[in-house]
Amino acid sequence: MLTLSTTAAGKVKEFLVENGKPDAGLRVRVVGGGCSGFSYQLALDEEAGSEDKVYEQNGVKLFVDAKSLLYLDGTEIDYVDDIMGSGFRFNNPNSKGTCGCGESFQV
Repeated sequence: MLTLSTTAAGKVKEFLVENGKPDAGLRVRVVGGGCSGFSYQLALDEEAGSEDKVYEQNGVKLFVDAKSLLYLDGTEIDYVDDIMGSGFRFNNPNSKGTCGCGESFQV
């Protein structure tokens, strides 16, 4: 299961409206790369792919491909805005470590 906090859902809804795609969803992917081996990737997407798992969290559709779900199961996506910056944060129980900048992870 993949969850989206209420704060993150609010920010995604803002992006959807700003981009003229109020009925779209959030595509969540794990891709190879970054200094720790894997990186998270977020994008707005109009519809789910045929192999996607679809979740609805706090009024936002999440689209996740099967390969990415292996690395994301149990993850909560949050949005923070603090003195260190703002952005989406992944609380991933599968991660064994992250790089110094927090942009990539290892499993």
